[in-house]
Amino acid sequence: MKLKPFRCDLHIHTCLSPCGDLDMTPRAIVARAREVGLDMIAVCDHNASENVRYVQQAAEGKGIVVLPGMEVSSREEVHLLAIFDNLESLEAFQEVVYRCLPGLNDERYFGCQPIVNEFDEVEGINERLLIGATGLSLEEVLTAVHSRGGLLVPSHVERQSFGIIGQLGFIDPALPFDALEITSGSVSSFREKHPELAPFVFLRSSDAHFLTQIGRSFTRAWLAEASFAELRLALHRLEGRYVEE
Repeated sequence: MKLKPFRCDLHIHTCLSPCGDLDMTPRAIVARAREVGLDMIAVCDHNASENVRYVQQAAEGKGIVVLPGMEVSSREEVHLLAIFDNLESLEAFQEVVYRCLPGLNDERYFGCQPIVNEFDEVEGINERLLIGATGLSLEEVLTAVHSRGGLLVPSHVERQSFGIIGQLGFIDPALPFDALEITSGSVSSFREKHPELAPFVFLRSSDAHFLTQIGRSFTRAWLAEASFAELRLALHRLEGRYVEE
């Protein structure tokens, strides 16, 4: 099967994230993704998933594949991208997260958390403290994601704030992460600084909270098609699929 490069931005927030701009609505995200030439995106709001289905619906017939995801904060305050093949798996993981996510949001300090449908209409407000950390350890997040067929990728590992190295000082090689993500700088420079991370594949993503940030950093993956199954193969360097660095 012939492979070709696909442009993937696998870390995009919607307005549901309290730190996300209110312009990050499903229709606007899809329009911007098309404008900057992306083939596949993942919606990864903080500890929440309600807007994912609406971005998928807004993308129908637009030539953009939308993977279901979430940026979950572990007990250690490490941010992790959980990406799934389908909404059912994401929603099952969401139940685990919500059972372990304490507190209520205060819009005055953390921002609004609207649930917005595919027509960019507000369906409701998520009142949970999405900006907070869950009570799940790194190991528990890994187990919960992998047992549901998902991929787990530590977010923005180059950052001090909420990056796994900044929070813990190291990455435990015994933890079977599917890849590592950086959002700024070059992968090669980061690899030179951290040769112990040689076994890992790196993703580049935007961590977009504003429309203008979508696609500012992206991964070029060589796949047979833009899909979760093909992405999994590329992250594990199987059947000729791979990620450019």
